[in-house]
Amino acid sequence: MSSEGVDEPGWDVSPEDEIAPVVEATGRQIRLRREAAGMRVIDFGQAIGYGEDLVRKVERGARIPRAEFLDRADEVLNAGGLIRAFKEDMEKARYPKKVRELKMLEDRSVELLLYSNHNIHGLLQTPAYAQALFETRQPAYPQDVVERETAARMGRKAIFERSPAPALSFIQEEVTLRRPIGGKMVLRRQLEHLLEVGQLRNVSLQVMPTDREDHAGMQGLIEVLKFGDGTAIGRSDGAFNGRPVSEPKDLRILELRYGMIRAQALTPRESLAFIAQVLGET
Repeated sequence: MSSEGVDEPGWDVSPEDEIAPVVEATGRQIRLRREAAGMRVIDFGQAIGYGEDLVRKVERGARIPRAEFLDRADEVLNAGGLIRAFKEDMEKARYPKKVRELKMLEDRSVELLLYSNHNIHGLLQTPAYAQALFETRQPAYPQDVVERETAARMGRKAIFERSPAPALSFIQEEVTLRRPIGGKMVLRRQLEHLLEVGQLRNVSLQVMPTDREDHAGMQGLIEVLKFGDGTAIGRSDGAFNGRPVSEPKDLRILELRYGMIRAQALTPRESLAFIAQVLGET
């Protein structure tokens, strides 16, 4: 390893972000313990294997440290796990604010109704598909933003590991199964993943064929998240100016549309057979 240490791809934190105080507290804890140990920044950086500039950014709360950084810092500074304890907070901080808020809602939900018409829904995406999708955005995302967004999206997939498991209903437009985002091999792996997820007992995965004459989803994406206390939140591209709604009268409209789409789509069994057919043609 170079005597200068190494920098790492990582993500800066915006001062106005609500997570900023936690990142700053983590950096301050590291700095205080480093100073108490009588170590200069450059020496500490060499000891944990990271560059001096990165260490300074972490200590002043301008950079979100990775788990590996915290592990090494805890070990070198003999912190007894007190620095390592920040790992969960820093993992959350890595996600963009909008994703943190969405994940909090998904973590509370007991039922999700999700209709997608342009691409595979985020909760169903493989890492390669998600990254390729972010790389299509215009204006183009910088590579570090692509990596951060991809990591955040993959973090949301922890919903499949929850116990008790929420009821997840997905409806995908046929075109989303055929558009080769990232190339044919990425699409093939994505279709294989859909077949795997579709076998889960708490997941209903349906396909809306392109040749359907009746279609209640022509106004775009629909998402409804229901919570254990009987409340819910939903949104649709084609309703309420795309803003989230939680009033029962507004939610009824979204659920009505979703119910119609679900009835017009292929059944879950037919859908899995259809996805397998598309996979064979890809």
